[in-house]
Amino acid sequence: MPAKKTTAAKAKSKRPKTYYYRIFFDDNEAKNYMKSKLTHKQVEKYLKAYEKTHQKFINKEFVDFLKKYDRTAELIEISDISY
Repeated sequence: MPAKKTTAAKAKSKRPKTYYYRIFFDDNEAKNYMKSKLTHKQVEKYLKAYEKTHQKFINKEFVDFLKKYDRTAELIEISDISY
């Protein structure tokens, strides 16, 4: 008889994945990444909706827009470092 999964394993398997995306289409030419629980298909869908209502594309504003659908969405800013 197969062994039953523990409840902790079940809870872990139901946790949504976190996806990381590179945002390369900012009008300010900023290089950023974002993390979200939304799939690539969902992000594309919301991107099209965002583009219909905005003339300029700014990464921070897009991530704020995504927070309506995924409150865990977060912008990851990339900056140069020198030493």
